[in-house]
Amino acid sequence: MSNVEEFRREVRGWLRAHLTGEFASLRGRGGPGREHEAHTERLAWERHMAAHGWTCVGWPKEYGGRGASLEEQVAFHEEYALADAPARVGHIGEQLLGPTLIAFGTPAQRARFLPRIVAVDELWCQGYSEPDAGSDLANVRTRAELRDGGASRPTAAETGGKWVVTGQKVWTSGAHEADWCFVVARTDPGSARHHGLSYLLVPLDAPGVEIRPIVQLTGTSEFNEVFFDGAETDAGNIVGAPGDGWKIAMATLGFERGVSTLGQQVGFRRELEAVVELARRNGTAADPIVRDRIARAWTGLETIRFNALRMLSGVAAGAPGPEASINKIFWATWHRELGELAMDVCGADGMLAAGEPYDLTDWQRLFLFSRADTLYAGSNEIQRNIIAERVLGLPKEARP
Repeated sequence: MSNVEEFRREVRGWLRAHLTGEFASLRGRGGPGREHEAHTERLAWERHMAAHGWTCVGWPKEYGGRGASLEEQVAFHEEYALADAPARVGHIGEQLLGPTLIAFGTPAQRARFLPRIVAVDELWCQGYSEPDAGSDLANVRTRAELRDGGASRPTAAETGGKWVVTGQKVWTSGAHEADWCFVVARTDPGSARHHGLSYLLVPLDAPGVEIRPIVQLTGTSEFNEVFFDGAETDAGNIVGAPGDGWKIAMATLGFERGVSTLGQQVGFRRELEAVVELARRNGTAADPIVRDRIARAWTGLETIRFNALRMLSGVAAGAPGPEASINKIFWATWHRELGELAMDVCGADGMLAAGEPYDLTDWQRLFLFSRADTLYAGSNEIQRNIIAERVLGLPKEARP
């Protein structure tokens, strides 16, 4: 038996043994459009995982991880999804900020932040998008100034000054539950576009930080507006040098589309199988158009999986290819269409809400939340431009 298969068996056995008792009811809880479900209980579950060494499995051992190989990390995420384990609450720290600090952080930053991410003692959110800088991230207007003890003149970081942050972030997932936010801010007042940006770590309990939840189509508030009105963070809480923000922010986005993608496919497959079962029960499977759409959904899901495997093969070889750019637009469109198919299979019943408290059904939630899949993390239109210009080398779109 290969080491990967042994690791997979270990993960499967641990999950089977521990998703019991007080944690048994958490199976299937959370997830896209359902992040509000059992947050406190899921946090307790994740800390239970941490106590047994099952958080940050891909991190090097010296930073609290297991040093799992790429293949072992894929196995972990697949087994976690197959077990229907609850959606993770510390994934932004584990999958985005942690690898960024390992790659670019100082020894002091790693010592301060990484152990708390491993233990799930601090939760993180991502401060990138703004009202005028969503898909066009280089248009960031949030600014930060380095001050010495509150004085107006800038000073060097080693003097113990503070970064003073002023501006607004939006679509900030999980900010209302997070302790810290990694913020892309403009630290060179005369700069433009991707120049003059810096990557700051900002505590969300600092004076001058206001978090306002945004109500979504699903009636929940998974993401938020975050306002910084002179909020302060220590001068040492800058990752890289001033002006390195764009490079580091792009590296973080690269970590975002990593090994967890195959675990995502397991969830998609479970949703598709449930749609097929519903169609069989209510008779819509006899409709040739519905059958054709189900068949196309199945082939699309297989395409997503094989493209993800091809993407990870490139990552393992050290040269990620265009699959990373293609994968997001493909799965996002597929998932949105699955939500539409689910509602059509439900028929007229899909337009009705149950009685008090008028919560959505799983199908209604899938349909409504999947509308966002083709918008967040770069809209389909932006993804097509990236593929055309950066992958295929076509002429750039005319801009004002």
